[in-house]
Amino acid sequence: MDYRDDLNYRDGELESFDKLVKRLKKKRPKNLDSIFHEAHDSTFETIDCLKCANCCKTTSPIFRNVDIQRISKKFKVSAREFENQYLMVDSDGDWVLKTAPCAFLQEDNTCFIYDIRPQACREYPHTNRKRMTQILELTRANMEVCPAVSRIFKDVQKEYQ
Repeated sequence: MDYRDDLNYRDGELESFDKLVKRLKKKRPKNLDSIFHEAHDSTFETIDCLKCANCCKTTSPIFRNVDIQRISKKFKVSAREFENQYLMVDSDGDWVLKTAPCAFLQEDNTCFIYDIRPQACREYPHTNRKRMTQILELTRANMEVCPAVSRIFKDVQKEYQ
């Protein structure tokens, strides 16, 4: 099954999600976290990330210094060597991958460094975090990358129509 079909939006649909983000940020509903968490849990009962891996194919996580240290130690290279080989600094000043798809993505969509992957990868797609109000824009942007986030956000939208 190709979950990426969930990333096809009707005309005006993404704009309606933008409006929802603005409304939710303004109102700050007390039950927003629980609505997201319920949608997250039910979505991941049916979605297998290994059948998609679109996040790994199209975007880069942010690598914190602690991530760089941990991964370079495992590779038995210096942090500088790891940075030079795999990373670059983006316009926000963050360390990100030089290339997409991710250099650590294997043919079967598994991750070569799964046990030591960056924190951003461990937490992705961030839809089960506390204080979802703070990351609504990120979540909305992730709808265009992650089919699971698309489904989750659509479920949330139903609750707040």
